[in-house]
Amino acid sequence: MPRSGKLFELVITVVTLLAPARIFAVSCTNQSQMTESDRATLVQVAKTIASGVQAGNISAVQALTIPKVKAQFDPIANTIEQIAPLMAGATITIDALYGLDASDLKAPVEDTVFYCGVANSPVHVDVTIPQLPQGKYALTLVHATGVKQPQQMAFLLQKNGDWQLAGLFVKPLLVDGHDSVWYWTKARAYNQKGQKWNAYFYYTTAAYLATPADFMTSANLDKLNQEAAASRPDGLPGAQPMEIKGGNQAYSVSDVHTDGSLGGLDLVLRYSAADTADPVAARARNLELMKATLAAHPELKDGFHGLWVFAEAPGQRPYGNELAMSEIH
Repeated sequence: MPRSGKLFELVITVVTLLAPARIFAVSCTNQSQMTESDRATLVQVAKTIASGVQAGNISAVQALTIPKVKAQFDPIANTIEQIAPLMAGATITIDALYGLDASDLKAPVEDTVFYCGVANSPVHVDVTIPQLPQGKYALTLVHATGVKQPQQMAFLLQKNGDWQLAGLFVKPLLVDGHDSVWYWTKARAYNQKGQKWNAYFYYTTAAYLATPADFMTSANLDKLNQEAAASRPDGLPGAQPMEIKGGNQAYSVSDVHTDGSLGGLDLVLRYSAADTADPVAARARNLELMKATLAAHPELKDGFHGLWVFAEAPGQRPYGNELAMSEIH
């Protein structure tokens, strides 16, 4: 989702998505290639960490974490607090395991890329980690299902005597009750009807759900992202903001993304405002922007539950409100 605040997502600075550059002295082992002992060990470690997250046991998860990340544990602790109630009673399963061997790295390099599986096969995955120290790592993908809001978690582990947590990433498996494939299918249908806004944001939602952690990619995900790029409407915010005119005012919109945290799929807009101190005036401007957005792109009424609009003024708290499509008039 597109975004974080968004739907429970944690990204710590240990890992980030960068484009693969060169092949280094590293290797990736899929779970089918692991010894039974190695596979069983990683499964047990992943289940132990997942159980700690599910129980909201922050101290237990922190105790299993490498020192560098343990010293800056607040982001992970906050994510555990948010996600644990959603996972209460969930069934925990291990979806995939990858052994990432960087023992032969002489020094950290800009991009360390692990190629996992046969190239261009449906199960092929690339994992890109910048500035990776020499050592042995593993990536475990975990699902928590059987609950109203099923989740997917990715644990980056480092061999530090025992396997320890080096990064924790959480995303939903569903948004508004639908998975990545459903949003991809709907995006294609909207694209065929020429509804570029609906198509593009359904593509980006599909990509968000299809990526357990943002440093992973695959041939299937690349295809999805290519379709999304081809459907991207002109004028969306990027290096420059998008201007939407409503009434006698022009709104400078800095960001547009989707959000499903309230249940239905909403479209979120953030714009620059001179002042947000007066909530009545701020709400009126937000409503004006909502109406102007729907007037310019009426197709959004069919694709989304509602709109979130946030006004952001320098030195002031953002003012936001959400309305269902039927309430915007």
